[in-house]
Amino acid sequence: MRDSFLTHRLWLPILIAASSCACNLRGDAAASRGVSLVVSGDTAGWITPCGCASRQSGGLARRGAFVERCRQTDDVVVADVGGTPSGASPYDVEKFTAILRGEMAMGTSAHNVGGAEAELGPTRLRAIARQTGAPLVSANARDADGGTIAPAVRVVAAGGRRLAIVGVLSRKFATQEIRVAEPAAAVLEALEGVQGGYDVAVVLAYLPPDELELLARAVPEADLIVGGPTIQTLEPRRFGPTLLAAVTNKGKFVARFRAPGDGASRSWRCEIVEMDDRLPDDARQLENLARFRQTLRKRDFTAGETSFRAPLPAQVPDNYHVAGTNACRQCHQGDCNQWSESKHALAWATLEKRAADVDPFCQQCHTTGYGLPGGFASKAKSAERVAVGCESCHGPATAHATRPEIRTTYLARDQCLRCHDRENSPAFAYDDYWQRIRHGNDPPADRPDQVRALTKEIVP
Repeated sequence: MRDSFLTHRLWLPILIAASSCACNLRGDAAASRGVSLVVSGDTAGWITPCGCASRQSGGLARRGAFVERCRQTDDVVVADVGGTPSGASPYDVEKFTAILRGEMAMGTSAHNVGGAEAELGPTRLRAIARQTGAPLVSANARDADGGTIAPAVRVVAAGGRRLAIVGVLSRKFATQEIRVAEPAAAVLEALEGVQGGYDVAVVLAYLPPDELELLARAVPEADLIVGGPTIQTLEPRRFGPTLLAAVTNKGKFVARFRAPGDGASRSWRCEIVEMDDRLPDDARQLENLARFRQTLRKRDFTAGETSFRAPLPAQVPDNYHVAGTNACRQCHQGDCNQWSESKHALAWATLEKRAADVDPFCQQCHTTGYGLPGGFASKAKSAERVAVGCESCHGPATAHATRPEIRTTYLARDQCLRCHDRENSPAFAYDDYWQRIRHGNDPPADRPDQVRALTKEIVP
């Protein structure tokens, strides 16, 4: 056990600083390697930016590059607060497994069990940890029988220091399969049980903001606390002797805690660093991403094997079925010709250019009727439903195609934001975009004028 925190904290200041990068050291400091703790969190399945918009942040390739940059001057310890899976479906589990393999490639020493991990249940978590070698850690999450899911603490040596890394989870994330004990007590118990002592106590705390602050005040024994999910990233703050920060939002930011390597000072500085396009892509992470996509190609996950398939209405109407764009051409040839020249018609081709056509996360916005009856199910099973066709905006139209007096199921103008959200389409301006796709409803000469009247609601 280390000396009392009161003993050494009387003379050890904790400094909080935000700078572009602490890798640039001067003269004599450059001769001695420092220690960096790089912590990510709330990846939420964001293994790589989807590429639908420019300047998207995040992704393991950039994170890996940042870690390697820090290794040029420091001994680096890598950890994750948790919140890595994007769901509990078979597709989400496969992606979680790939992300953990990426973390292992960058040398991650501890991965806390967060809320999304807890949703997978203890049996799957243990199996995934065995499969990937991921160093899961949790001091307060146990299975229904009281058995541990992962070690309470992991001790890592770096730069002549022993870092004791403890993981805790908010009790709000308890499930039928996972019990969660009080975090502060669990941290203290875990630190007391460290064999051989430690120099720095690090807590990976998957707690909301109010609980995170309470933990920082309740456990002054902790040198560093890194939190999430906190809605937004929290800049470093000092709570007595404890330095607290939080990272969130699809792993787009990391917290880098750094102690100099001069041997005399053990004070820590912290910076929050965005994983933006100024960072290069790490080659090992790109290889890991390619392997993941190869797996997706082989598995060909259906929409039903994901957590984001479109929900069906409570009462499914008769003929609630995707008919396909060719069925629309019979009465709306001019509109379909206009569509053929639009970016919606090329939506699938944009995925193929990025080799993302195998990924269900991308497929959901680049296909027609994703997960709906008669709509896109998977690349192999429904190749005729690729691209953003008529029914992406107007809804399953078999009933309308059979009897034109039956209106289409969606109001087209209400559908834009399903895909054109702030993440994927930050420049989206409704009035401007609508004019780009706005089209009339002129029926062919052999169809009655009522067709125009019955479908007029799709035009403003």
